[in-house]
Amino acid sequence: MQNKIRSCILIFSLLAIALPASASPLTAPLPAIRQAPDHQLQQQLEQRIARLHLSQAVRDKRLAIALVDLSNPATPALAQVNGDEMMYAASLPKIAVLLTAFELIQQGKLPLNEETRTTMTRMIRYSSNADATAMINMVGKDYINQVMESPKYRLYDPEHNGGLWVGKEYAQGVPFHRDPLHHLSHGATAIQVARFYYMLEKGRLVSPRYSAEMKEIMSNPGINHKFVKGLDAMHNPDIQMYRKSGSWRNWHADSALIEHHGHSYIAVALADDPRGGVWMTKLIREMDDIIESPRASFVTARVSASPARGDQSRNSSSVHLM
Repeated sequence: MQNKIRSCILIFSLLAIALPASASPLTAPLPAIRQAPDHQLQQQLEQRIARLHLSQAVRDKRLAIALVDLSNPATPALAQVNGDEMMYAASLPKIAVLLTAFELIQQGKLPLNEETRTTMTRMIRYSSNADATAMINMVGKDYINQVMESPKYRLYDPEHNGGLWVGKEYAQGVPFHRDPLHHLSHGATAIQVARFYYMLEKGRLVSPRYSAEMKEIMSNPGINHKFVKGLDAMHNPDIQMYRKSGSWRNWHADSALIEHHGHSYIAVALADDPRGGVWMTKLIREMDDIIESPRASFVTARVSASPARGDQSRNSSSVHLM
């Protein structure tokens, strides 16, 4: 009997070695949205851009857009124009400060209490510059970009022309560290911002628990312009939007994870034009309509994409809005 038991244990041990363990949903690699271009989605996005007479702005690299359809959770679909163009993004990179704060919260180095939660909520929902500056100093100026550049996130990646960067307080003063590629004080690329939202949706920013906390802070946007105004999201109970925008002088940015009529998608737009805010109000209506309208086939056509890369540096600002 003992020999039989030993034989069974040996067999199960060998099977355990031979058979690969299923990857945990939280450790399995996410599909790379950069490698998930959808031909039909791309065509529709470009058609809508042309309809809005914005094709020249795209050619001039004054407009960058990323649209990620998450309707099928297993296969995200990407359409983009100038997706890797690094642009001045004003207050949009406050999401990098939010992520860094939750990294420190998980490490036990920053409390998640009523005070910090309120400060972060005002920083995101109402784009409070005073609260953003307080959080930058609370988490440490240098640490923010270390988190963005870390292998865990690669939200700022020189191989893809940059990404999310915070190199200045949201107050009067000089930058403490401009981004090394374009010398921006606050910058972003559309695809890297879309990656932030994709990881947020999948519970991969810090942890599922803290991703949910961040989503709550980013919900119920408090400023009615750009994407929010375009979809009337503050008054439409059918739309759930997790959002951060930014504006200063000619530079306008908006970004959101949007849930609408059973569909989920990520929309990001960056513009260098005085009319950029109006563009975004119109663009989000077109992008929402694309997602709501069924394409001929939902099977994504993997095509080779060559996103535009930017080489123009932007000046920093002393005052940043939304």
